[in-house]
Amino acid sequence: MGQLEGVVTSKGQLVIPARLRRALRIGRGTRVRFEPIKGGIAVYPMQADDIKRFRGILADLGLPPDIEGEPDREIE
Repeated sequence: MGQLEGVVTSKGQLVIPARLRRALRIGRGTRVRFEPIKGGIAVYPMQADDIKRFRGILADLGLPPDIEGEPDREIE
């Protein structure tokens, strides 16, 4: 694919070239993982399995008492 360039916006957002997004199936809302490597940053699209690993990561921290004691109710 060769070397490609992206741009960091004034908000700190990274623009990934369209050709690379298509090749890696990165679409709107795709979560990515950043990993520091020697001399740079590696960016990996996260798969559903990667995201599921983090499920329940805060479970043992407990909920605030006002939420924990609230009964289930229908949402209108």
